Amino acid sequence: MNAEIDFAPLLPLEWLAVLAAISAAAVVLSLVLRSPGWALRGLAALALLTALGNPSLTQELRDPLPDVAIVVIDESASNAIDGRDAQTEAAETELAAALDALARDPDAPMEVRTVRVDRRSESVEDADQGTRLLTALEGAAAEIAPDRIAGAILVTDGQAHDPEVFSNFPAPVHVLLTGREGEWDRRLALQTAPAFGIVGEEVDVAFRVEALGDAPEEATRFARVEVRLDGEIHTVVDAPVGRTATLPIPIEHGGSNVVSLSVAMREGELTDRNNAAVFSVNGVRDRLRVLLVSGEPHPGERTWRNLLKADPSVDLVHFTILRPPTKQDGVPVFELSLISFPTRELFMQKIDEFDLIIFDRYRRRGVLPNAYIENVARYVRDGGAILIASGPAFAGVESLYRTPLRSVLPGRPTARIFEQGYRPEVTELGERHPVTAGLVHENAVQAAPSAEDADPGEGPTWGRWFRQIELEATSGQTVMSGASAAPLLILDRVGEGRVASLASDHAWLWSRGFEGGGPQAELLRRLAHWLMKEPELEEEALTAEVAGAEVTVTRRSVETTPGRLTAASPSGETLEAEFVEVGPGRWQATIRAEEPGLWTLTDGVLEGVAAVGPPAPKEFENPVSTGAVLAALADASNGGVMRLADGMPDLRRVRPGRTAAGRGWIGMARQEAYSVRDITLTPLAPGWLMLLLAAGLALGAWRIEGR
Repeated sequence: MNAEIDFAPLLPLEWLAVLAAISAAAVVLSLVLRSPGWALRGLAALALLTALGNPSLTQELRDPLPDVAIVVIDESASNAIDGRDAQTEAAETELAAALDALARDPDAPMEVRTVRVDRRSESVEDADQGTRLLTALEGAAAEIAPDRIAGAILVTDGQAHDPEVFSNFPAPVHVLLTGREGEWDRRLALQTAPAFGIVGEEVDVAFRVEALGDAPEEATRFARVEVRLDGEIHTVVDAPVGRTATLPIPIEHGGSNVVSLSVAMREGELTDRNNAAVFSVNGVRDRLRVLLVSGEPHPGERTWRNLLKADPSVDLVHFTILRPPTKQDGVPVFELSLISFPTRELFMQKIDEFDLIIFDRYRRRGVLPNAYIENVARYVRDGGAILIASGPAFAGVESLYRTPLRSVLPGRPTARIFEQGYRPEVTELGERHPVTAGLVHENAVQAAPSAEDADPGEGPTWGRWFRQIELEATSGQTVMSGASAAPLLILDRVGEGRVASLASDHAWLWSRGFEGGGPQAELLRRLAHWLMKEPELEEEALTAEVAGAEVTVTRRSVETTPGRLTAASPSGETLEAEFVEVGPGRWQATIRAEEPGLWTLTDGVLEGVAAVGPPAPKEFENPVSTGAVLAALADASNGGVMRLADGMPDLRRVRPGRTAAGRGWIGMARQEAYSVRDITLTPLAPGWLMLLLAAGLALGAWRIEGR
């Protein structure tokens, strides 16, 4: 029970002050005039003023509320290294016992609420946020009235990445530090890491190896940095510690080039989790150089030219042979062409500068000697690409097959030419090959009379072609067939290069829209890009797409069924998942990669890598335990920072606002909060009583003065 006097004035305080001043002046005047009733008149005025002030006795029936102590346990990744997790566990046990003893005090009961900052900071989604220690404390304090908080105890390594959350706290905040004195570590930090690079060129990566804490002198000089490209060792360099170093990285292929930098862990370092950085550079081709050689003018050469010129990334060199050297008809040479055909320059000196060579209805006419054609075959084996778009001459004595180029061609002409209407078809293998996969439905809506008439389930609605050279496939993969089911498009790999043979010169009919046309633009685009080794058209590939912690692995294959996916994390742990077929020749599997870094992926046949998370997790920017980050909050709240290695401090209760930390002890504030069960109001100056009293006193003064 608690009692106190409250006032509820019947008039504004300003008016009461004026009345009190007038009454006091009148009493003083009576005193000066030596009026014998001045005292009674003063008491009468006081009675009236008291009645106007309306005093009452307020009695509250209170129930005491226990104080609340908040304990925040840091279970982040950095607080689990170097034995800190064992320190944390031991400290939590001792704190629980000490706080339980304080909580049993009947005069100052107390509750204990424990909050854990779990290892989400180690997961990919939160790897860039670090340890949100004070955010966890804020969430716990938000559920408690400020006048009930006795204090907070943070068991942590001191690495909190949200110090701006609190500028003050309504009770003492104590920091119990894990770790030990004299800790040190080294960190590899990326300064600049480009997102894109030109294939065949180099990009500059700037990085810095930093020494943290009390590092020994030998660890502050040089660090050996190992550089890996797509999981394979590229180079090893010695980088100065504490200074930014720049390293050129070659971009060897299009698509994702995964680069990892790592520094070997030295004895005495806290962890190697910050000794590596992984990032991905997307390789793009600057300009694709294509040489198109047309053996004679015909309607189809414009199709090739329009396709290649429409791609802004393609540099096209196009020559059409208008007249063979043996043809002499008296027409001056300068009237036939602006420049002579630079055969030696193109096919001997600069042939390796081209990404693709297309022979379009080319026939042997003495323009290219066999030595030049042999060099083209060498160019293919060394990594080049050629496409043979066959015309009628390919079946005869003027065929390119009757040159040294036959050693790299995948199909042998039988000398038979089909001169009949037929519709090109994608073979069963072609349905799985990325060059022709999905082409069956590419033109379905466009070729149908209306959108409602398009039925992808009924096969292609392409227009017919009317000529095909019969080929016998001697190697490679037949992805399209034509008349009499003969091979129409054969793809092959020869040495380091690639070859495609298209056994017809009637693809231009599709571009003209004959009988609805067909997907000639998409087919020829894919074909050219496959020959130029664009990674999205690889028929045997294992690729990964990373979205947060979710890694989707796609396996493409035209012949095999993949086994189980095995994914190895940077720490060596493995995950397995089953591939699910999502289309002809395409399978996918999804894993959840909670650990940032370079993951190695394999299905038992192919291998790949995936860079998960940021280049370097914020959690390990500086793993050295320190009280500097939280010292300002502890000082502002009258708390303290102590290291657990020096022993567990004693716990005491202190009054609010007093210093709550000293040598070997920390204190919880005694807030003495309560809740009110009942309130009783008793008027101390009822109006009628005060009026009678004032009247009696005034009457007494009058009687005295009247005598």
